[in-house]
Amino acid sequence: MLLEYSIIVFYYSAKVARYMNSTTYLEKKKEDMPQKIIFGPVPSRRLGRSLGINNIPYKHCTYACVYCQIGRTLHFVYERQEYYPVDKIVEEVVKAVEVIGEENIDYVTFVPDGEPTLDMNLGREITEIKSLISTKIAVITNSSLLFREDVRRDLYNADTVSLKIDAISEPIFKRINRPHHLLKIEKILEGIRKFSKEFTGRILTESMFVRGVNDTETEIKKIAEFVAEIQPERAYIAVPTRPPAEKWVLPAIEKQILFAYETFKAKIGKKVELLTGYEGADFNDTAEDPVVALLAITSVHPMRLDYVSKFLTERGANPDEIIKKLLSEKKIIKTKYGNYDFILHKINNKV
Repeated sequence: MLLEYSIIVFYYSAKVARYMNSTTYLEKKKEDMPQKIIFGPVPSRRLGRSLGINNIPYKHCTYACVYCQIGRTLHFVYERQEYYPVDKIVEEVVKAVEVIGEENIDYVTFVPDGEPTLDMNLGREITEIKSLISTKIAVITNSSLLFREDVRRDLYNADTVSLKIDAISEPIFKRINRPHHLLKIEKILEGIRKFSKEFTGRILTESMFVRGVNDTETEIKKIAEFVAEIQPERAYIAVPTRPPAEKWVLPAIEKQILFAYETFKAKIGKKVELLTGYEGADFNDTAEDPVVALLAITSVHPMRLDYVSKFLTERGANPDEIIKKLLSEKKIIKTKYGNYDFILHKINNKV
């Protein structure tokens, strides 16, 4: 009898331990934590020094993206609602800006743990914040609700809006973004088109490429054609660089990222950049160390091999030695596109 009881206790103890270490348990625990509305400033290549506004409770979203760094969506939401009082958000933003100093912030950014446009008070919050501080306002949205006129209207007062465009084809859209069942890609794309024609501020786009999901040449071409249609100030090509919601997710390989870069560039010119995870030298070539500068540049723009050699030679470095060393250290890769060899910063395949 005692043996049977011990076995039962052991079985349920093990079951509880597995649950407590599971993604579901950890996400539920995070959901129970007090919501912090203001965070940062944090450095952002797109926006500079960004003070974040978390205007949506944890994982309330229209999507359940496979690559989401925040975790799996716990609350699928389609209709907009109020989550926090407008006065509370505005007060916390203004207070934080006063403490940090406007000169130390480039943007106040709505970038919550869910989809910011689900907040039915977003337009009021933007308007009231702008009436009290001079810092620019940005919104980073997954674009899913732009088919709604009230959402587009709420975003008009922002200075910059970043739009997610990961897929054009419905099956691929469902696989990578795993949307709320009422959302259809064509309706979303039409909303993006309307917004791009009406909005007078800066539009940025970001497309996240996941290996074996949306990284085929056919889908890349479709995304590039659509991005060209809305003419963003800058289009970012990204790969997952942090632990994703689904363990099987891997970044697209460098060959496909280079294809995406060249395809986007052919459509929109030099307004395309990579977001592949490397951060150094402020993403420019002003660093005194030519290797640091090269790694920074190739994390943003693939460079032709002959240009890399010229770049290093002009800085008094031996291009053959440096390229060989960086290749052996797996910090860069060499890949061919068209008639030329290109150097790219090595993408971390362990996200």
